[in-house]
Amino acid sequence: MRKIAMALLLAMIVSGCGGRKPLVSTEQLTVVQNSESLPAPAREDLVAPDRPSLIGPLDTIQVDVFNIPELNREVQVDASGRVAMPLAGTIDARGRTASELAGSIESALRAHSVRNPAVTVNIKSSVSQVVTIDGQVVEPGLYPVTNQMTLLRAIASAKGMSEFARDDEVVILRTVGGRRMAGLYDMNAIRRGAYDDPAIYANDVIVVGDSPQRRLFRDLVAVSPILAAPLIAILQ
Repeated sequence: MRKIAMALLLAMIVSGCGGRKPLVSTEQLTVVQNSESLPAPAREDLVAPDRPSLIGPLDTIQVDVFNIPELNREVQVDASGRVAMPLAGTIDARGRTASELAGSIESALRAHSVRNPAVTVNIKSSVSQVVTIDGQVVEPGLYPVTNQMTLLRAIASAKGMSEFARDDEVVILRTVGGRRMAGLYDMNAIRRGAYDDPAIYANDVIVVGDSPQRRLFRDLVAVSPILAAPLIAILQ
């Protein structure tokens, strides 16, 4: 009797599979037919798009001058954003990329009779390119920003959300063109793929959970709940 029951169950499963309709793409999801696993990434997929790394106060840089080893040195940018180099003098490094600073050092060396200087600058450590993570995370604090930094990764670097944190109350504060802006994000919506995991940049402030910034969105959320997109606002 048991064998007959098992046979009937197997027949029902096979019959159900045979009658299953093929999956159809939607506006949010494109189905890849006849695929059993995710494809491997291409080489360009393994490298994040470049974001300029800007030099700031107290960063440490390595300066190398081709064929003039006595000028090679590790230098810490001072609190005002300047570096001092032999022959080149004091140069403003704040807000410049490594290549821009190298060009400025080359110009200063040429002005002091160094013929055809070739300068390379590398950022060895940065304390100015950081994001602030606050609120209901396990380890609030300052964290370095990399090309791969996104909201999910930033919160993971703070050891994740605390036990009773609100996933739908995450605010990113950012200054854009001199204006203070805020974005309200729902982490569950990001995890579901409802919208992209936003990029995080230096000087961003991420606040998880209830906060004065979150309460600014209260009326907007009441009218338009966060489902398919984050809410973005300019702070007055």
